[in-house]
Amino acid sequence: MAINRSSIAKELLPGLNAVFGIEYTDVDNEHASLFDVENSDRAFEEEVLFTGFGSAPVKSEGASVQYDDAQEGYTARYTHETISLAFAVTEEAMEDNLYDTFAKLRARGLARAMANTKQVKAADVFNNGFSSSYLGGDGVALLSASHPTVGSGNQSNTLGATDLSEASLETALITIAKAKDDRGILIGLQAESLHLPPDLAFTADQILNSTLSTTTVTNSTTGVTNTNDVNSIRNQGLVPGGFFVNRRFTDTNAWFIKTDCPNGTKMFVRAPLQTKMEPDFDTGNLRYKARERYSFGWSDWRGFFGASGSS
Repeated sequence: MAINRSSIAKELLPGLNAVFGIEYTDVDNEHASLFDVENSDRAFEEEVLFTGFGSAPVKSEGASVQYDDAQEGYTARYTHETISLAFAVTEEAMEDNLYDTFAKLRARGLARAMANTKQVKAADVFNNGFSSSYLGGDGVALLSASHPTVGSGNQSNTLGATDLSEASLETALITIAKAKDDRGILIGLQAESLHLPPDLAFTADQILNSTLSTTTVTNSTTGVTNTNDVNSIRNQGLVPGGFFVNRRFTDTNAWFIKTDCPNGTKMFVRAPLQTKMEPDFDTGNLRYKARERYSFGWSDWRGFFGASGSS
């Protein structure tokens, strides 16, 4: 009985998809804690800052009311990229029943490649977070001391070259609590979670989860001792989301705090992950392709505060 190429393709595709889906899920989706995910139905997405109004003044008796102009600020653009990769299974491999040897292994490799690209692109937003070559809609880096505003001068969400410690995190939380909008009005910003490379995981765990403070004092008699103060960060629940380790952060000293600011960092999905198989007439090969389309970026820089570390 002659081999029917189309029937082989139909039998092969379900097996490949099952392997691909399992492998892709197994890769940690580290981007999920960094970005809010939204769907898109166009080539790019734009979000415009609305500055709101300044503080309302006192109106004297008989005086005219004062008017204020709410303005449009900068525009954040998300331009989607198409990510795709493919492999082929030869006609001879099909004939020799080498599906398990070749196709499944290649499907696993394809899944890893697609997943890794997504995670690298997500992490690169933060790996370039202090870079003047990687700018947002307001013309400066995600983490900058010179974010321009309409009526409140330049504002900052960078914590400087400060290493992660209990003291530096407390300072950062105070800075976040004093954040203002573009018109200089306090916005009641709060921290949600801490994000860092594997190198800082143990430090973060001690700071966030120790019952007592990790702060130490030094004197000539007792040497270095713990103050045994209460751990105020843990006691007040100031970082309710805990900490997340991202293995693709390239700076071993940099750390970032995600806030509850709406419309901060975002991932737009233009086309979700799709797989497709088709035969090639000339070679007889079966070609298997994976494709998705998305973008990463940020609208309101107040969604993250960060420190580059001391080295």
